[in-house]
Amino acid sequence: MRNLDELTSRDADWSSLRVGVLGLGIAGFAAADALMQLGSQVSIVDSSSNEAVSERANILGSLGASVFLNASELPEESFDLVVTSPGLPPQHHFHKQVDLRGIPIWGELELAWRIRPKIGGAEWLCVTGTNGKTTTTLMLESILRSTGLRTEAAGNIGHSLVGVVMHDELDVIAVEVGAPQLPFVHTMSPWASVCLNLASDHIDHFGNFNQYAQAKGRIYERTQFAAVYNGHEDATLSMVEAADVVEGCRAVGFTRGIPGLSELGVVDGALVDRAFISNRRDYAQELALVSDVHPSGEHNTENALAAAALARAFGAMNAGEENRVSPKAVRDGLRDFNPAPHRNALVSSAQGVTYIDDSKATNAHAAHKSLSSYPSVIWIAGGLAKGQDFDDLVLAHADRIKLAILLGTDAPAIADALTRHAPNVPVITLVTRETSAMTQAVQIAHERAVSGDTVLLAPGCASWDMFANYSERGDMFASAVLNELGR
Repeated sequence: MRNLDELTSRDADWSSLRVGVLGLGIAGFAAADALMQLGSQVSIVDSSSNEAVSERANILGSLGASVFLNASELPEESFDLVVTSPGLPPQHHFHKQVDLRGIPIWGELELAWRIRPKIGGAEWLCVTGTNGKTTTTLMLESILRSTGLRTEAAGNIGHSLVGVVMHDELDVIAVEVGAPQLPFVHTMSPWASVCLNLASDHIDHFGNFNQYAQAKGRIYERTQFAAVYNGHEDATLSMVEAADVVEGCRAVGFTRGIPGLSELGVVDGALVDRAFISNRRDYAQELALVSDVHPSGEHNTENALAAAALARAFGAMNAGEENRVSPKAVRDGLRDFNPAPHRNALVSSAQGVTYIDDSKATNAHAAHKSLSSYPSVIWIAGGLAKGQDFDDLVLAHADRIKLAILLGTDAPAIADALTRHAPNVPVITLVTRETSAMTQAVQIAHERAVSGDTVLLAPGCASWDMFANYSERGDMFASAVLNELGR
């Protein structure tokens, strides 16, 4: 079996390396393609054979990869390495079979880190958290671009990190990291990293909350310069304190309140920095106004502070020099930021009723942030709960939910929480699992809404029981709203 310790850059000898790639989604396809470009012998294993998987398999097969679709067992191949996709849980039977054979397993992040160029590779700024990852990563990208840096957002955001690294002509990469990407990371060493928040999610993937939390905490391992945490969530600080970071790495907090030393925060409506300035003991550097952050809301203020902290950490790379990421760059980057779709997006307003698409609220924590933004809500929710309960969510918002319209597989779990903790809230559960249920939900919401109400799609659940993804769910909501309003 090959010694993998020597594979620390794309300039190493990857030829004749026998690699099994598990899963043929976006990450798996990019991994297989990159490894073949580097001269490795690649075998691809996927338990499905849908149209997208088959198309990718045909492409890679024509280039020389061995392909095993509809696989229920790992093929009897001799591998030096297995690269797994984030869609496979850590306890997946493929992984157990790999362990029994004594084969090392890397994830997408580990492979991407190992194929960076030996000299001059872009630094990584890594973003994870139960919610807000994509928004923060795109804010970070916008701030870095305002500085004139060559940068790109990649990773869990849907833009393959392996693909970006293989064509790396960048100064820095804004890396969105989902928890499923973290279990099989071994040597990745970002310049700066953040866990934005921690709440129940992906329980079905990890088995329990503790395993999920431990995976999130791995974002800080081997961080070089700044481990950024949320001052309102003790769990993120605990992760930093437990992490094995590079010696000299700083803990940097962010808060919606007045910042302490080595924190970013808010003073008199301004985002300020007391971490990456020379006179931080006595002074706070204004970076931008809270009004520069959009969409507005406390959670997006936190996202902006986290993005600014990572950007300023990168800007402080050359000690003794002025920070390359200036306050003006932070301000301009936040003003120029274009939010990703389906995140508290305004669909329409009519007769005093506002229709909001927050289909990306795929867990209770995200739905909590969304519900907090509106005083009187007709709430459209439901889908796949992924092992969550909804008691705390309902308790927190019983006074603002005017009507709950529930759909999807785990609608009964939300209905039960409403019965226990908000018995006065009317609940309509749509029995059908067809996508047409979204049209019914919008029709009911339109009939019941009065001026001052917000019709809010904040499902608190994943979408896969009824829709291809959260984007399709949000698109169908928006289409139903516009049809109902006659626009």
